[in-house]
Amino acid sequence: MADKVKDYRDNVLTHLEYIKEKVDNNHSELKKINGRLRKAENSISWIYGVGATIAFFFTCLIGILFKIK
Repeated sequence: MADKVKDYRDNVLTHLEYIKEKVDNNHSELKKINGRLRKAENSISWIYGVGATIAFFFTCLIGILFKIK
Protein backbone atom coordinates (compact mmCIF):
# COMPACT_ATOMS: atom_id res chain seq x y z
CA MET A 1 0.00 0.00 0.00
CA ALA A 2 2.84 2.40 0.85
CA ASP A 3 4.45 1.76 -2.54
CA LYS A 4 1.20 2.66 -4.33
CA VAL A 5 0.92 5.89 -2.35
CA LYS A 6 4.54 6.76 -3.10
CA ASP A 7 4.08 6.03 -6.81
CA TYR A 8 0.88 8.09 -6.87
CA ARG A 9 2.61 10.99 -5.09
CA ASP A 10 5.54 10.88 -7.51
CA ASN A 11 3.14 10.79 -10.45
CA VAL A 12 1.21 13.80 -9.11
CA LEU A 13 4.41 15.74 -8.48
CA THR A 14 5.61 15.01 -12.01
CA HIS A 15 2.34 16.29 -13.44
CA LEU A 16 2.45 19.38 -11.24
CA GLU A 17 5.98 20.19 -12.41
CA TYR A 18 4.85 19.84 -16.02
CA ILE A 19 1.85 22.13 -15.41
CA LYS A 20 4.04 24.70 -13.64
CA GLU A 21 6.47 24.70 -16.58
CA LYS A 22 3.64 25.28 -19.06
CA VAL A 23 2.08 28.06 -16.95
CA ASP A 24 5.44 29.81 -16.64
CA ASN A 25 5.94 29.53 -20.40
CA ASN A 26 2.47 30.99 -21.04
CA HIS A 27 3.19 33.81 -18.60
CA SER A 28 6.37 34.83 -20.45
CA GLU A 29 4.59 34.71 -23.82
CA LEU A 30 1.77 36.84 -22.42
CA LYS A 31 4.28 39.47 -21.30
CA LYS A 32 5.65 39.67 -24.85
CA ILE A 33 2.18 39.99 -26.34
CA ASN A 34 1.20 42.70 -23.85
CA GLY A 35 4.31 44.69 -24.75
CA ARG A 36 3.48 44.58 -28.44
CA LEU A 37 -0.15 45.45 -27.76
CA ARG A 38 0.88 48.43 -25.62
CA LYS A 39 3.01 49.79 -28.47
CA ALA A 40 0.14 49.40 -30.94
CA GLU A 41 -2.30 51.13 -28.59
CA ASN A 42 0.12 54.04 -28.16
CA SER A 43 0.44 54.39 -31.93
CA ILE A 44 -3.33 54.37 -32.37
CA SER A 45 -3.73 57.01 -29.65
CA TRP A 46 -1.17 59.19 -31.39
CA ILE A 47 -3.05 58.87 -34.70
CA TYR A 48 -6.35 59.78 -32.97
CA GLY A 49 -4.67 62.85 -31.48
CA VAL A 50 -3.38 64.01 -34.84
CA GLY A 51 -6.81 63.46 -36.41
CA ALA A 52 -8.55 65.40 -33.64
CA THR A 53 -6.12 68.28 -34.04
CA ILE A 54 -6.64 68.43 -37.80
CA ALA A 55 -10.42 68.28 -37.35
CA PHE A 56 -10.24 71.11 -34.80
CA PHE A 57 -8.23 73.35 -37.17
CA PHE A 58 -10.57 72.66 -40.10
CA THR A 59 -13.59 73.40 -37.92
CA CYS A 60 -12.05 76.68 -36.80
CA LEU A 61 -11.16 77.56 -40.40
CA ILE A 62 -14.69 76.84 -41.63
CA GLY A 63 -16.11 78.85 -38.72
CA ILE A 64 -13.93 81.83 -39.57
CA LEU A 65 -14.64 81.64 -43.30
CA PHE A 66 -18.41 81.40 -42.91
CA LYS A 67 -18.56 83.53 -39.74
CA ILE A 68 -20.63 80.99 -37.84
CA LYS A 69 -21.56 82.38 -34.47
